Amino acid sequence: MRGRHLLPPAAGLPSHLALAKAQIIICVQMQQDDEGEYIMVRRSTLTVLVVFALLVVGVAIGVTRWLRRKAKETTATESPAAKLSSQSSQGGHRQVAAVAAHAHAHGSGTEASGRWSGLYRFTREEIERAVDYASSRIYLGSGSAGQVYQGVLPSGQLVAVKHIHRTAMSGSFTREVEQLCKVRHPNLVCLFGYCDEEGDQYLVYEYCANGNLAQNLLRSDSVLPWETRVKILRDCASVLRFLHTHPDGCIVHRDIKLTNILLTEKKVPKLSDFGLAKMLEMEETKVFTDVRGTIGYMDPEYITHSKLTCASDIYSFGVVTLQLLSGRKVIELDIVARDSLTKKAKDVVSGKKPLEEFIDPRVRDDVVIEDFVLILKIAVLCVASSSVGRPTIKDVFEEMDRALRSTAVKTRARKEMNAASLTAQYAKVLDV
Repeated sequence: MRGRHLLPPAAGLPSHLALAKAQIIICVQMQQDDEGEYIMVRRSTLTVLVVFALLVVGVAIGVTRWLRRKAKETTATESPAAKLSSQSSQGGHRQVAAVAAHAHAHGSGTEASGRWSGLYRFTREEIERAVDYASSRIYLGSGSAGQVYQGVLPSGQLVAVKHIHRTAMSGSFTREVEQLCKVRHPNLVCLFGYCDEEGDQYLVYEYCANGNLAQNLLRSDSVLPWETRVKILRDCASVLRFLHTHPDGCIVHRDIKLTNILLTEKKVPKLSDFGLAKMLEMEETKVFTDVRGTIGYMDPEYITHSKLTCASDIYSFGVVTLQLLSGRKVIELDIVARDSLTKKAKDVVSGKKPLEEFIDPRVRDDVVIEDFVLILKIAVLCVASSSVGRPTIKDVFEEMDRALRSTAVKTRARKEMNAASLTAQYAKVLDV
């Protein structure tokens, strides 16, 4: 047979010799033809097959390594807000579950069921024990529908307990529980449970050790650093993006202001007070409803026409942003103070007034000017008189995130440069 090399059959050879013969030609593929004769495939054919197999393996390894590298790069470049958002639901539910489990083991309350499942239903006795742990109740502040006190659970965990005003009971209580029961985000205050007993209604939240943003921004004994302010703005934009893009429809908070942004011990912002929150159904872009909120932060369209949209929150966030940039307080129920602040910001952006007039003097040496201007411009767009001219929360978040990344890099570089300068000065003094 042309092209074939016949090998004598191994029949009749001892088994160990037959095996040895096979091992001698391990580089050759053996196959049997129709007549039972052994045929040796050409070496060139085998070489091609081996090379092809190696190429396939090499390509597979290369693709695998490339995919792993891309995954690492994606993780490295993912913004902190995006990472937090991906963990938010799990973290919030774990926290609530832990509180509920401990309270259930040491108290007389029960775990809620039905639409409020996952929360702990406290008894009035448990609430009173929690807020009366000290010689007198510790008052933390007021929300849109009630007063807030500090409390301590049997586990020793600090909590905030809101006592709902009787005049605001049914609507505010139900709205707040329903909204916070179904949404979890690292920058939303976490609701642990509630009490609805004997004509009294209470809500039990996580405790934020640093109070609200107004207290931190306007206090005279300490200054909120520039980078911290930018991070607070970025995180607040993150939680608003989460609410405005909720799968069931846009959740409008309706009362975004300094006192409704709480700060944890590490200055992480938590949006609170959902007593006025309203969800716009998927097909709705606006609703006409009773005007509720804080006048100094309210959307002019909402005040004038009772038209509530996602852009109503954008306006309020713009006012908060201008406050963090300038350090100025907007007096509640004072439209004149608000208009004065927004007009001054617009004059600075248009060049009618110098930038220095708008920078909070307490952080002037700390500010990264390029990022300050970027944030100021987006804030001015947020407080446009017409909702049509305002940016979406997605655009706002992206700009705030960009400003934070830039500020973090430049602030770190500035600190390193200052440290190097001090070291050089110290060395010079020692030489003298």
